Amino acid sequence: MAALKRLHAPLAWVDGRWQRDVLLTVDASGHWSDISVNQPAPADAEVLAGPLIPSLVNAHSHAFQRAFVGLAERREAGQDDFWSWRDRMYALALRISPAQLRAVASQLYAEMLRGGYTQVCEFHYLHHPAQGQHFDDELEMAWALAEAAEDVGIGLTLLPVVYTRSGFAVNEANTGLRPDQHRFAADADWVWRASQRVLAAGLPRVNAGVALHSLRGASPRDIARLQDLVGAADLPIHIHVAEQTAEVADCLAATGRRPIQWLADEGHLDPRWQLVHATHAEPAEIEAVARSGAGIVICPGTEANLGDGLADLAAWLGGGVPLTVGSDSQVTRGWVEELRWLEYGQRLVLRQRNVASAPGSQPSSAARLFDAAVHGGARAAGFAAWGLAPGARADALVLNRDADALRGLPDEALLDAVVFGSNGSPWQSVWVAGRARPWRAPARVGDAFEAAMRELWATN
Repeated sequence: MAALKRLHAPLAWVDGRWQRDVLLTVDASGHWSDISVNQPAPADAEVLAGPLIPSLVNAHSHAFQRAFVGLAERREAGQDDFWSWRDRMYALALRISPAQLRAVASQLYAEMLRGGYTQVCEFHYLHHPAQGQHFDDELEMAWALAEAAEDVGIGLTLLPVVYTRSGFAVNEANTGLRPDQHRFAADADWVWRASQRVLAAGLPRVNAGVALHSLRGASPRDIARLQDLVGAADLPIHIHVAEQTAEVADCLAATGRRPIQWLADEGHLDPRWQLVHATHAEPAEIEAVARSGAGIVICPGTEANLGDGLADLAAWLGGGVPLTVGSDSQVTRGWVEELRWLEYGQRLVLRQRNVASAPGSQPSSAARLFDAAVHGGARAAGFAAWGLAPGARADALVLNRDADALRGLPDEALLDAVVFGSNGSPWQSVWVAGRARPWRAPARVGDAFEAAMRELWATN
């Protein structure tokens, strides 16, 4: 394809290290067609004003939960945990409309751009009206998310979710959901049809995969059916797994095996699978995931907010398991905080520093986590490549060397300072598909969000 433009970065993060005088060519489809280092800036190149780094994929998002942020941070009585939070969150899930979802998601996706994400994997289970009826177009809620992504210019991987039962105690002969889960209902055939419709729509920067809510929310028969439908198709398959100790205990009681162990033993896992959270995993399970080629998606901000626990980061990294991050419940909406807390959680529990580093190969914790997230995010979103590499979409972040956290630092310390010293968004521009995008929400987006929030949370 003919080149539309060339960019020149005096400094760029290429192949896991800082490289100088990097010339990047963007093709007509908005992808990098060539990246060369140690090249002078040609006369026709746009010279970038700061160091260039890849943006990241947000590999796990529930967009509607942005409307719940800040509204579950009090405890009036009794115990508060994941399960009590979930019951309160359902109050929002039961009433948000397609128009309100678009307004909330547009605000959220603009915030994600500001937070350095340029692609979001939307784990989407709000399929139907609140009482479980059907929209005239059964994908009305999914289209609202796609419209929101288009509103702000972010990429979107839609992951319609299989959700058929309320827990392990609901067996194959007695399937069912709670009344407050009826709008989530979708079997494997519905999800496969939805993903194929999204792909066939040919929307700009929108692709699709499939998802299973969890082992408690989808039966063995559902999982087998979805795998039959997917066949050899190269698309991402996501599932919540081992987030809560209660989930692990229930799975053991119902199947005699832990959740990750069950998935591995049944032969389901392969490089298309993304295990979301994977918080409570034993060494044998980590080894089984590593053998399968599956990846994991850790959501440190949400896992801290919900009291889930801490994943064994060193074991996952040491096993070579593809790893990336997601915003999940939206209490954090930028990757800097996710990577920071991915490391800080380990420091707190182990009373050590630089747990994620690999002395001898990658001594920088920030760099090791960042590179893992770049590569793991590609797989989670269903892309063959991501980052500053030929064939990847031309997405990137231009750092602001005048930002307080970066001012005066030597080049080799820049990524460390971004993750461990900045307040969140130390860049001056965000690029998607070869174009600099506005990364502050337009006034109309903020106004629509505020209106939706008033409608959703108005008091009588």
